[in-house]
Amino acid sequence: MSTSSHPEEKYLTRRVLSMQESQTMRISNLAGKMKAEGKDVVSLSAGEPDFPTPDHVNQAGIDAIKSGFTRYTANSGISELKKAIIEKFRRDNGLEFQENQIIVSNGGKQTLANTFLALCEEGDEVIVPAPFWVSFPEMVRLAGGTPVIVHTTIESEYKITPLQLEQAITPKTKIVVLNSPSNPTGAVYNEAEVRALMQVLEGREIFVLSDEMYDMIVYGGIRPFSPARIPAMKDWVIVSNGVSKTYAMTGWRIGYLAGPKWLIDACDKIQSQTTSNPNAIAQKAAVAALIGDQRIVEERRLEFEKRRDYMYAALNSIPGFRTALPQGAFYIFPDISGVLGQTFNGVVMQDSADVAEYLLKEHFVATVPGDAFGAPNNLRLSYAASIASLEEAVNRIRRAFK
Repeated sequence: MSTSSHPEEKYLTRRVLSMQESQTMRISNLAGKMKAEGKDVVSLSAGEPDFPTPDHVNQAGIDAIKSGFTRYTANSGISELKKAIIEKFRRDNGLEFQENQIIVSNGGKQTLANTFLALCEEGDEVIVPAPFWVSFPEMVRLAGGTPVIVHTTIESEYKITPLQLEQAITPKTKIVVLNSPSNPTGAVYNEAEVRALMQVLEGREIFVLSDEMYDMIVYGGIRPFSPARIPAMKDWVIVSNGVSKTYAMTGWRIGYLAGPKWLIDACDKIQSQTTSNPNAIAQKAAVAALIGDQRIVEERRLEFEKRRDYMYAALNSIPGFRTALPQGAFYIFPDISGVLGQTFNGVVMQDSADVAEYLLKEHFVATVPGDAFGAPNNLRLSYAASIASLEEAVNRIRRAFK
């Protein structure tokens, strides 16, 4: 049987062909390859804490293995973990859920993908504020929906306004994505801002997918406000979270979703035919993380805040860079318009991809180009690294654009 010189165009689905590779993973993999070759790369590309998983969490995983807790569990997660998640929502977010309103999945990505697959059909529109986490529009496309991108600016602190939301809604709008604290900008919507956005949606039968993965990594006394706390929107808000960022458990792959029982049942059905239950050992570790001593969360949050303050001051002192102060997560998202169009060491900086490639290949600093997040004039830098590493990275960036 012969195939064309481009079999992917003949055989792959339009959904897959329309998707983009994750730029964050691509850059991280390239940086890792350069490190393996012996190059002194400072990586600010990875979206994971540099801290280790807490000891008591690791021990819970070890205990699970030793006790033989290594078989299939209930598809949607063990009851013990669902109870811990319910308590976490009550303690940290002021939310009340029942066990049948919770599903545990293989990471936060799966909770989001399950939701889009359950709700989106061909022609459905999903409003995604930009800058956005790289996977939001790609997941929408994979589910058959159409992402509608609403752009924000540094002047608005990268937050969508009620007027922008109103103007983006059409009869085809099915879901609005709200990511607070935000990856990649660190923006956090306060209570008044969330209530104003939800007022636009009340009575319109539009779902809100609220990604709250970084809810415990916030600064300056700010607290995120979940739209699920608004009674009128309770049946229309789906909350996604997980243990990856708060407890430095990215590789354990435990995410969880809370929402109306009928939707959770649908996600359960999808999961039963794709991956089955999340990792049994990781579920036991997640229980320990959620119900154990939470002081380590605050200790690490304070360290992230010191790093944020350093990066904000340092990057704003580099000519051509301009950045907003992140209020949460562990990313900073400088606007680099001031260096675009210029030539450095013979390399023309036409867009953020050029800048990221130049920094990595010429100065051994790994960042992620902003066009991956729908913001071609920006770079995403993670400050989930030691102060010494951050200082070295900033010094190299300063030299690169001298």
